[in-house]
Amino acid sequence: MEILEYVLDKALILVPVLNIIGLLLKGIEKIPDKFIPLILLVFGVLGAVALAGASVDSVIQGVLVTGVAVYGNQLVKQLKKES
Repeated sequence: MEILEYVLDKALILVPVLNIIGLLLKGIEKIPDKFIPLILLVFGVLGAVALAGASVDSVIQGVLVTGVAVYGNQLVKQLKKES
């Protein structure tokens, strides 16, 4: 089962957008790394609501695309690590 099966096609644009926002937030020293996923969650939900209208489904889409963006980022980082 893949998470992308549950994400609407029009919400997929939010994944790279969230990655870019995450990179920008990472560059701001005043924002601790532990808060970046929470901030991205807010952007993900707001972006999904903007794309699909205000509904519970939109909020779920926002959570899903944020999960894909954060998980994808962590996956890349972990795969680059030397054992």
